[in-house]
Amino acid sequence: MKVIDIFNFLNNLFSVSSACDFDNVGLLLGDGNQNVEKVLVSLDCSLETVNYACENKCQLIITHHPVIFSPLKSVLKGSIAFELIRNNISVICMHTNLDIAKMGVSDTLAKIIGLEKIMPFEASDGFLIRQGVISPVSPKSFARAIKTNLNCNVKYFDGGNNINRVLVCSGSGGDYVLDAVENGFDALVTSEIKHHQFLLAKNHNISVFDCGHYETENIIIEPLRKLLCDKFKDLEIITHNVIKIEYL
Repeated sequence: MKVIDIFNFLNNLFSVSSACDFDNVGLLLGDGNQNVEKVLVSLDCSLETVNYACENKCQLIITHHPVIFSPLKSVLKGSIAFELIRNNISVICMHTNLDIAKMGVSDTLAKIIGLEKIMPFEASDGFLIRQGVISPVSPKSFARAIKTNLNCNVKYFDGGNNINRVLVCSGSGGDYVLDAVENGFDALVTSEIKHHQFLLAKNHNISVFDCGHYETENIIIEPLRKLLCDKFKDLEIITHNVIKIEYL
């Protein structure tokens, strides 16, 4: 099996051409013709990830967040790019194209928090997030369910009404509070909601739930591993969690 075979499979499902203009996705480092026997799937590619891949004799790392995003001004010993090249490890990154895709990150998040009738929703900026419904439930009960299903802490504002229609965006989606308001949703589930966005929700009596960037995105890693295992039965595919944010 070669790196390019794995990339082509992922690209067919989560086309790199669908990524946002600012993004950097695809085969970002390495050799498409490199033979692969073992793959590491992770949310990020940190030095810890590279070391873990080396220890486990992986030839390929697949991540959600791009290993190269801003322009590199140097590639020195000890840097992520240097260590990947030195250890002959290729990296495939699937970011915003994986966020918006069927079976992608927002899709997975919507299912995990218990939504039904899940459909794409085109936000005001053109980005595809998800919408769905849940049997009417109080904001506090919904927060408890999210906490259980995501195994995370939930920061939320109670809009004062039962929740039925829900807008969902994995990762940082505080900018979509207004989309939720203007399209009649009862709640927005995302992360990195800023103070003024909580105030906007309060002014419009809509509930918002901030569940953590890591927690709303790391949920894709195991489904992605299983997807690859089902397709490439001769490959050994492992996962690695780079960081888990703790709260006191």
